Amino acid sequence: MTEKAQKKEHKEHKEGKGPGAHAPRDPRAEKQKKGKPAEAAKPSEAAPKAERPSASAPTPPRLLVRYKTEVVPRLMKELNETNALAVPRLTKIVVNMGVGKATENEKRLTEAVETLAMIAGQKPLVTRAKVSVASFRLREGLPIGCKVTLRKQRMYEFLDRLISLALPRVRDFRGLPLTSFDRFGNYTFGVSEQLIFPEVKADKLEFEQGMDITLCTSARTPERAKALLTALGIPFRKPGTAREDRLEASTKAQAKSAAGTKDKDAKKAAKPAAGHQR
Repeated sequence: MTEKAQKKEHKEHKEGKGPGAHAPRDPRAEKQKKGKPAEAAKPSEAAPKAERPSASAPTPPRLLVRYKTEVVPRLMKELNETNALAVPRLTKIVVNMGVGKATENEKRLTEAVETLAMIAGQKPLVTRAKVSVASFRLREGLPIGCKVTLRKQRMYEFLDRLISLALPRVRDFRGLPLTSFDRFGNYTFGVSEQLIFPEVKADKLEFEQGMDITLCTSARTPERAKALLTALGIPFRKPGTAREDRLEASTKAQAKSAAGTKDKDAKKAAKPAAGHQR
């Protein structure tokens, strides 16, 4: 064969026209052939996935539900409010334990922190002295107490336990005083011992410790705050009782005696001054 014939045969072989050439590939036919077994291998219906048990939503506090369903409509009528958002509400509750003797005995502070954590369900913040006082052997920065600030659900849960369980266990309890409101509508009262809370066990306590509880509200006046707390179930002392009358009489007597002593001291101080002028 000549060189021209060999080149021509080689060219035909590449183009697939020669006798020994392979048939050209059809990409569509190949895809169809490959797709058929693949479709057969796939299952016709996907197996249903096992559903995970959905976590149930936490139930809202009982007192919060009562506030929304009963207290808000009642206060709208009492305070002549047309908007439910204008009704006063609780904003936070602050529970404070002042442990002044912690400078002498550190166990008092550790026990107070543990007790307050059990009562409030939240880790307390240790408060420290801001000023040094030599007569009390107090230095700036020493730990002298602990406090907890409760908001939202924990606030309503704590208040519910306080009203229904803790306050009825106070000895000779006749209601909370009505004179503890400030001008901004916040209410503060004191508790003499922590054993009124059922979470605290008397066997594990070594020291008795009182606390101050402040109910902060969005009411801007004491009257509106009193209406809110009364609707929530705070047991206030009824005015006109013998105990209330005695307290008022004693405070008035103390004020008169203090005014009388001031007048006497002023007269004594004025006498030598007059003699000196002569």
